[in-house]
Amino acid sequence: MVRTEYPRPQFQRTEWMNLNGQWEFEFDDERAGLREQWQHGGRNFSKKIQVPYGFESKLSGIGDPAAHDVVWYQRDFQLSDAYRNKRVLIHFGAVDYTAIVWVNGMKVGEHEGGHTSFSFDVTEALQEGDNKLVVRAEDYARDLAVPRGKQYWKDQSETIFYTRTTGIWQTVWLEPVSEIYIERVKLTPDIDANTCSLRVFVSGLELVSGKVELKVTAIFKSAVEAESTFAIGKSVSSHIISLNDFNYHDSRWNRWWSPEHPHLYDLQLVLTVDGKEVDRVDSYFGMRKISIEKGKVCLNNHPYYMKLVLDQGYFPDGLLTAPSDDSIRQDVELTKAMGFNGARKHQKIEDPRYLYWCDKLGLLVWGETANAYEMHENYVLRFTSEWQAAVERDYNHPCIIAWVPLNESWGVPNILHDKREQQHALAMYHLTKSLDPTRFVISNDGWEHMKSDLLTIHDYEWREDKLNERYSDLESALQARPADRQLHVGGIKYEGEPIVVSEFGGISFKKSDWEGWGYSGANSDEDFLSRLAAVIRPMLQSPVVQGFCYTQLTDVEQEINGLLTYDRKPKVPLEQIKRIMDGLS
Repeated sequence: MVRTEYPRPQFQRTEWMNLNGQWEFEFDDERAGLREQWQHGGRNFSKKIQVPYGFESKLSGIGDPAAHDVVWYQRDFQLSDAYRNKRVLIHFGAVDYTAIVWVNGMKVGEHEGGHTSFSFDVTEALQEGDNKLVVRAEDYARDLAVPRGKQYWKDQSETIFYTRTTGIWQTVWLEPVSEIYIERVKLTPDIDANTCSLRVFVSGLELVSGKVELKVTAIFKSAVEAESTFAIGKSVSSHIISLNDFNYHDSRWNRWWSPEHPHLYDLQLVLTVDGKEVDRVDSYFGMRKISIEKGKVCLNNHPYYMKLVLDQGYFPDGLLTAPSDDSIRQDVELTKAMGFNGARKHQKIEDPRYLYWCDKLGLLVWGETANAYEMHENYVLRFTSEWQAAVERDYNHPCIIAWVPLNESWGVPNILHDKREQQHALAMYHLTKSLDPTRFVISNDGWEHMKSDLLTIHDYEWREDKLNERYSDLESALQARPADRQLHVGGIKYEGEPIVVSEFGGISFKKSDWEGWGYSGANSDEDFLSRLAAVIRPMLQSPVVQGFCYTQLTDVEQEINGLLTYDRKPKVPLEQIKRIMDGLS
């Protein structure tokens, strides 16, 4: 079995069954499967695949990059006694792009959205002994109105686009729950009030008549810091726990979360009916605040300079899927070792395991979704639905400090003049704020902003003198025309938002077998370090820039502009990169 780690680390139950590993698999280029009723499990599929890797990847065991829009999976499973007299949920981390799921020939649900998690209750479809699970996944390789991110619609990768991922690409797993159980919880820390608010969602409340209570215990370094019991009378309820003795002015002693001190509270949630435990969930949270105070980006009420790296989240053998949990952790560790305090996850809603390691090890994250490239009604419906699911799923992670629904006008290519596209970008800002008012939202990263909390600029100028001139003062910075685009559209004016250069650098340097390109080229270690310092220094020395995002963490397919090769080998010593990021070179 592969990818055996618990897939949802911020909401854990003890009992679960991992369904990763070998499945039967079939291409359905003729779209015969539904007509021939493959969902009933009577057909032997001709291929084997390693779930959760897309068939395009080497780790899947297939490695076919050609477009196959419809694919089928099937496997058998048996349930242990722990599942007896329980509701049984099946969870999918992500399936690109649509999925229909059957158990023993009974349809249990369908889902649209290639990057977000979903679950179905399969209890009524189960039987004693062997159970047959069948999944039909459909992608749309040529449809530019599908949110796809960097997945290319042509057969061969080129420019900034990479190999597609079709079908299951995150963990599949089963979980037993009681008739009444905790469906999810939203956690909102408040460092000023020393509290954490809980928004609790309970499923099955209408099925019980007894007294339902939720016991909440917050633990810091094995010591109980808060313990409260709340009556649960509605399926959605709000509660507050108070925390004490952590609000020290000296950062060495407080318990706030930051990249430098990633303190986390463990959280135990126990649901009872008439005093009898029916559900138990282990979670965690971080006491963290992101804000703008007097025009400055602040973390935990103190000015904070963001040093981010652009991270595409692709892997040579797994594509969108990391080969292991260790490889995810390694990416976070390498990022920090080079002196970065954050990452902008580019055009990918990331695996929850990545966000867990950022929470645990201390790395800021800008959460960005996969964009489409054409604007019409189907796109709007698809995009807004998936984006809402992403924000809700990842709301609790303290590492996330910003949401980026749109990048470089992708999906809204005529936003300069098209009022409908302008309203879409503005709507995405306000929709995101309605789901999460606690974080920054950038309506359209890079240029052509509607309303945004930060003014972000993409600038691949590589000459140090030009960068120094451009970011020497506010007036000069506001004259920037990245890619010959305006900074604002739709009548939006600059209103003092902090300025972040959220893409720049992109220095190509060939240090592996991969051929490729970048925005400027280095021919030796010394030349690479010199060019890197030449673009970093103007950012650090600018009186108006409050953070940056360097392009990029790794080479990816035909791009060789990473600080690391595609297989995560540093191109130059990590400590030399860190000296530059620290302003020492």
